[in-house]
Order: sequence, then structure tokens, then C-alpha cells
Amino acid sequence: MHINPERSARPDYGLLVRQVASILEGERDLTANAAQFSALVYDTLADLNWAGFYLTVPSKSGDGSDLLVGPFQGKPACARIPFGRGVCGATAVRRETIVVPDVHAFPGHIACDSASNSEIVIPLVKNGKLVGVFDIDSPLLNRFSDEDKAGLEAMVAAFLDATDC
Repeated sequence: MHINPERSARPDYGLLVRQVASILEGERDLTANAAQFSALVYDTLADLNWAGFYLTVPSKSGDGSDLLVGPFQGKPACARIPFGRGVCGATAVRRETIVVPDVHAFPGHIACDSASNSEIVIPLVKNGKLVGVFDIDSPLLNRFSDEDKAGLEAMVAAFLDATDC
């Protein structure tokens, strides 16, 4: 089960991957698992001001897809993000993790929370389908390292393995 260590800027990602599997064991629902996952990340990683999901939905215009806010921890967020817009939308199009050391230098950045200064967004791809993205914001510049990128990608993989989507 989840052990609540002090929030860490250098977490034990191996332990966190095991905790994801443990917390989600026996439940495959996307909403329930996404809520648990975002709470785990927000509770364990230091210096975050937002951690949560944007899920792929049809665009309101009927052309293409958007990202719609899902379970998260933090202040209220942008509700809908078109593919290609901001860091989340760029991640959805590229289907690769994007680490942004300074969001103010990212072309087209969407400022849902003016306190955010750095960001990492991991795509959620299952069976070749983009389910959405997992987005994390920090008030610190340069908050996310290569170690964070690899560790968070492993955690997201464990989430996807445990979840029907």
C-alpha cells in the first residue's frame, strides 16, 4: 500500500512504480485510477502546484480532438485544450513527453495558473490510441530532470497497465 514519505525533489521512482501497481490493484476504472494516480504524484513529488489528466475527447467543432480536464490535484485548470495548443496539446500531437524548463519561453504556452514556471507532460498511449496526457506543473524553473522524465514515464506505464481505457 501507499507509504507517505516526505515530498521529495528526488523520489524513489522504483518504489513509486510499485505503489502505483499496489494502489490500483483490483480496480480498472479510468476515472478512479486517474484520481488515485494524480493524488499519489501530487502527494509525493516536491514543488508541484498541479498534477493531473487531460483526456482525449471529440472537438466541440466536430473536427479532430481536444483534451478535456480529468482528475487532478491543484487549483482549477483550463477545461478544454485543442490538440496542438500549449504544452499539453503539443504532447498530444507529438505523442512524446515534453519537458519545459521555463513555460514562459514555450511558444503558445497556456497560463492556467500564473504561478507555474516549469512543466512536464507525458502522453497516455494505449494500444496505439492516445487516451490523453498527464500534466505536472511546478512553481520552480527547471524543476523536472531526465530522472523525473524516466521515472514519471514508468509510473504512467504502470497506470496504463492497470487501467481500462
